[in-house]
Amino acid sequence: MNESRNRWQVLIAFNVLCLAVGWWYSQSDAAPPEPRQPFANPVQQREQMIRLLQESNQLLREQNELLKSGKLKVQVTAAK
Repeated sequence: MNESRNRWQVLIAFNVLCLAVGWWYSQSDAAPPEPRQPFANPVQQREQMIRLLQESNQLLREQNELLKSGKLKVQVTAAK
């Protein structure tokens, strides 16, 4: 029983040590910098485009509701 407990303690200590060394390596100058992609990320571009289209659709819905409500008054004046 005591031998099994010692093995678990050694295993946990080893895992903690490995995690600490990995964290230290990622924070130091020894870690290589993340590579820059030569082109824009198409997934992010698509997500942004979809978001902008959804915003445009919402604005068009609001504009259509205003036009259909009959509460819109248009006044035309001559430019000076």
